[in-house]
Amino acid sequence: MLISAVPGSGKFPPFHTLVSNMKKYSLLCLLSAGLLASQPALPPAADVEALKSQAVQDLQARYADYRQIALRIWGFAEVGYKETKSSALLQKSLRDNGFSVQAGVADIPTAFVATYGSGKPVIGILAEYDALPGLSQQAGAEKKSVPGLDAGHGCGHNLFGAASVAAGIELQKLIKQGKLKGTIKVYGTPAEEGGSGKVYMVRAGLFRDVDAVVHWHPGNENRAMMNNYLANSSAKFRFHGVASHAAASPERGRSALDGVEALNHMVNMMREHIPQETRIHYVITNGGKAPNVVPDFAEVYYYIRHPNRDNVKEVFARVVKAAEGAALGTGTTMDYEIIGGTHDLLLNETLAMAVQRNLERVGGVAYSPQELDFGKKLQASLGFPAPAVESASTIATFATVDGGGSTDVGDVSYVVPTVGLLAATWIPGTPAHSWQAVACSGQEIGTKGMLVAAKTMALTVIDLLTDPALLAKATTEFKQDVGSYVYKPLLGDRKPALNYRD
Repeated sequence: MLISAVPGSGKFPPFHTLVSNMKKYSLLCLLSAGLLASQPALPPAADVEALKSQAVQDLQARYADYRQIALRIWGFAEVGYKETKSSALLQKSLRDNGFSVQAGVADIPTAFVATYGSGKPVIGILAEYDALPGLSQQAGAEKKSVPGLDAGHGCGHNLFGAASVAAGIELQKLIKQGKLKGTIKVYGTPAEEGGSGKVYMVRAGLFRDVDAVVHWHPGNENRAMMNNYLANSSAKFRFHGVASHAAASPERGRSALDGVEALNHMVNMMREHIPQETRIHYVITNGGKAPNVVPDFAEVYYYIRHPNRDNVKEVFARVVKAAEGAALGTGTTMDYEIIGGTHDLLLNETLAMAVQRNLERVGGVAYSPQELDFGKKLQASLGFPAPAVESASTIATFATVDGGGSTDVGDVSYVVPTVGLLAATWIPGTPAHSWQAVACSGQEIGTKGMLVAAKTMALTVIDLLTDPALLAKATTEFKQDVGSYVYKPLLGDRKPALNYRD
């Protein structure tokens, strides 16, 4: 997921005005629909405040435990659908704290759903834990890989999973103590980085009974997530030719690599004639083994992104046609495999405002003098101006922002009201998918931001469990935004691509 974003043009009135208007509108809507009569009485505001204070204190008290979980997963650095140790550690942590855990859901060995409580509301919390290939990095201010390790947590998913589990465990305690009522589900969602793990979980109906979902993501700032993420389809195009000696008998060969290069050339010409918001990326994953052998096999891996899922479908279909033409023109054959496909992210302003309120209550990240010094050294390696290191302690103003990345949370957001936040787990200015992000994710700088996220998610779920008006308004907004659209996964009916990182 790409975290860096540019503020959009959306402007909002002062936050206290938004909150006041939201409450007035919520009450009117509920009275007109007759919903208040069917809901249990709200707990006194003082009780909710006491619950929130307890949650923050308890999470702070167990910080060392959750920090250790995050750092262990950072050390595992397991890529998508191969997160065996990471998933097992999170499952054990939840099981040891009273959750019932269903493992291997949606035909994915490293996916799970952990449940505690009973009855409504049912609130889901998403957890991720996959690393990125080729980003091995030590937790230092210089680029230096970990010997014997290829992957690294350049998107901070080691922190993601640990924070979500921490929030879930704290909520479990409050339910067990009789201070909250409802059901908590922690979803272990593998392979966010290109594997579309959540899509298969949505397709399997695992979110069918859920009233709202809360998630977060590591980043370089603290912000309620009103980010416009892109729909995405990805596929591997495989060309098959005829091997031959490249000098002695080239006329007898048919180069599969020629097919790949012809496809890439046509797609690059296509860029001028597709919607300008479209983003297309590719890497040649197999181009042959030796220059003097005409390669009989070659493969290229493509991503197609756009803010609108229908445009993604149209552009993807054109890329397929180009691949067919490339094979015809080079005397090769071609087949392709859809690897992933994700919807754009459906925002829920009602829930995002609740997150903003709780994030402001929790506050940002305070660095020690040593961490400030480390941050300045790390920023020097970025090669571009960055915000002050101390800005990690601030909370961004509530606003919509335009981002260039994609997330499989988008598919969840089209079947249940969904909200997220960003927490400053990386030194301000640090881009996602960089060695600097890996370095921050493996030390106190990252785990401090992780705790901000855990606290904010726990407080937001407390709101959802104790304020029926908030949940009802979020549901109304969700239904209005979805409209008549019937969810259909972009990756079709394929089985999980468990070997997509091979």
